Amino acid sequence: MITEKMQAMLDWNEIITRLVNFAVSEKGKTSLKNLYPMTDYYLIQKKLDETTEAKRMLDASSTIPLHALIGIKAILDKLDRNEILSPSDLDHIGGFIKDCQKMMRHMQNNYEIAPKIAQYAFSMAPLDNALNEISRCIVHGTVTDEASNKLSKIRKKIIQIEDQIKSKLQSYLTHSSYSNMLTDAIISQRDGRYVIPVKSEHKRNIDGMVLDRSRSGGTVFIEPISVKKLHDSLDQLKIDEYNEVYRILSELSSTLMTVNPELRINYDAMVTYDILFAKAKLSSSMAANASKINLDGVIAIAQGKHPLLGSDAIPLNLDLNQTRRNLIITGPNTGGKTVTMKTVGLFILMTQSGLHIPCGTGTNLNIFTQILCDIGDGQSLTQNLSTFSSHIKNINEILENATHHALIILDEIGAGTDPSEGMGIGISVLEYLNAKNCYILASTHYNEIKKFASAHPDFINGRMAFDIKSLMPLYKLEIGKSGESNALHIALRIGMPKSLIERAHEIAYNEKIDVQKQLDAQIEQQEKYVVPEPLKSIKKGKSDKSIYKPKTRSKFNIGDAVYIHTMKRTGIVCETENTKGEVTVQVMNKKIKINHKRLSLYLESEDLYPEDYDMDIVFNSKSARKAKKKVQKGHKDIVYVDSNQ
Repeated sequence: MITEKMQAMLDWNEIITRLVNFAVSEKGKTSLKNLYPMTDYYLIQKKLDETTEAKRMLDASSTIPLHALIGIKAILDKLDRNEILSPSDLDHIGGFIKDCQKMMRHMQNNYEIAPKIAQYAFSMAPLDNALNEISRCIVHGTVTDEASNKLSKIRKKIIQIEDQIKSKLQSYLTHSSYSNMLTDAIISQRDGRYVIPVKSEHKRNIDGMVLDRSRSGGTVFIEPISVKKLHDSLDQLKIDEYNEVYRILSELSSTLMTVNPELRINYDAMVTYDILFAKAKLSSSMAANASKINLDGVIAIAQGKHPLLGSDAIPLNLDLNQTRRNLIITGPNTGGKTVTMKTVGLFILMTQSGLHIPCGTGTNLNIFTQILCDIGDGQSLTQNLSTFSSHIKNINEILENATHHALIILDEIGAGTDPSEGMGIGISVLEYLNAKNCYILASTHYNEIKKFASAHPDFINGRMAFDIKSLMPLYKLEIGKSGESNALHIALRIGMPKSLIERAHEIAYNEKIDVQKQLDAQIEQQEKYVVPEPLKSIKKGKSDKSIYKPKTRSKFNIGDAVYIHTMKRTGIVCETENTKGEVTVQVMNKKIKINHKRLSLYLESEDLYPEDYDMDIVFNSKSARKAKKKVQKGHKDIVYVDSNQ
């Protein structure tokens, strides 16, 4: 739809950078970095609706239970490889499942204000059993004693034997016979075994095994023979502990492997919510709204502001359609021509990417399959051969690739070369693109191009307003008129002799005028000018071949016999489908709500019952039907309870 070079011309990359910063997960950030404009009407509408709902939910509750998903993808990949998860991994998965459950509850509680995006939560699994097992066995990244009775017994024995070892070693530290032999009265560990520090010259005076020595060699660390047997028992217990912990981790991992598909779905749903709420946060930061979209060739912008300028932007109003689709904009340098065209292009890119735009009610944008542009910084580049060559290279690319109804943006068309030749190139390019039924936004200073637009039925002129009194641009687009030759008027107001100004006008336009009189008339006209900007009400566009077109739900009438796939039996419809897609079906004299996707039509009601058959006979008991008739006849002492309720 649009090349990376042209995305940069329209400031798309800066919008993406802002959007990415609102995401909390790396997967969400990566997906948003690759966000690309869509062209399917129904898919775009779906994405816009989702952004609207996410923003609505954000406004209702600023706290959304999103998960940063750090390390979760790697853990799920381990499960795919049938690896045993570590206690830390299990702790992370437990936290992830808890946040998924929070998101599911949050979406359920906000279903009324966000029914479309709540659907993603309906696909998520609570995984209560898996979470309960993890919570029972893992706390703060370690396997708890309560994970199994065997582990609890082993660890109790370990503590008992360690206490015995420490007690025996403590007797060496406190006994007077050994006080002069020790370098310090402390118990330490070497290779997991408890030892005492003995001066090297006394190592033969203590019956035991030297397990280590100090760097200086002055101290040896001895395991007395009296604790060796206890140490051997301790080592065996620690092996037993390791094996039991491994067994527990293996069982927990196996449990998660069986629900790995559900974990994957939950992961994808959380990424989806991260993306949705990043879009909503961007919308809130720009005070933006969803634009309407159409396939009728209308570009209607009401009070639009360039997303990167914020409150400093002057609102843009624009109305183009198939019979008036090409706009030629004139006006002074730094008067806002480029910003105006960029705003239109960026609005379309954002909208077709499912993003809100800072605009007012009535904005309605046509869907384009292409946006092609040549936008340069005319204020900072010297208009020389290299600049002209760059423009021509971009224009050649546009001419080669432009298709029917593409949006073309051309900044200072024909600039950078001899004015007469540049004007000729500009008009010929406009004629060629118009013949392809492209939509064109172009800026120019050439009077001949203004005249061309005035005379051509497919073109319309517009100008960036300029205050003749203050000699300042107003950054406001005015449709229907081209910009005047303000250079001569500016020169007059800042003191150039009137005779020189009038001679310059005569040379430029081949006519003599009273330049002061013309200036006064222009000021008077400016004060009276009102921009004609009616925004049209247009019908919704259609794209019947789209796979994203909302499909008509399976409809069942009261009295239809339906087959219930999950129960493998038939039932009778007693209430039609509700907003959640649930159909109330009577099965074995019980009324249950079943999702319409789990039902298929078995027999239509008209094949089952005579015309005008009283369905109360099917759904209500005989006593209930009698009570209902008495109520209908005016028996006020009868209370009728509808068994359908």
